[in-house]
Amino acid sequence: MSGGPGPIRVAIVDDHPIVRTGVRGGLAQVAPDLEVVAEAATVDEAVAMLAQVSCDVVLLDVHLPGGRGGGGAEIVRTAVTNARFLALSVSEAAEDVVEVVRAGARGYVTKTIEPAALADAIRRVAAGDAAFSPRLAGFVLDAFGAAQAAP
Repeated sequence: MSGGPGPIRVAIVDDHPIVRTGVRGGLAQVAPDLEVVAEAATVDEAVAMLAQVSCDVVLLDVHLPGGRGGGGAEIVRTAVTNARFLALSVSEAAEDVVEVVRAGARGYVTKTIEPAALADAIRRVAAGDAAFSPRLAGFVLDAFGAAQAAP
């Protein structure tokens, strides 16, 4: 993980080229401390890419070809143990949030996020913290609280 000098290295995994381009451009404008080092469009591409490129944070679309929801995150996370994951999605559905957290994501942001807020979320995840909006964090707390309360 990036803890010393140098930029935080970010990989973007999203099946929409316009999203990857927009995220890369938005981060370049507001966050000189973040460097996009790789991009992939599918789970298979992500696994292959991350085997060759070192990064600190993987920004991972929740609904990727080759892996639905947490399934895709789980596959990528299992293949790459030296990076932290931040989910990026259009979905605010509780089941999507909980599924990717169970698969190992350290945070979840929606695609309505502003570039500066995304940069902040990436920094928090790189530092080992969680990154959720209050509403989405509530889904996680509810799900894990209910699991602990079950006999």
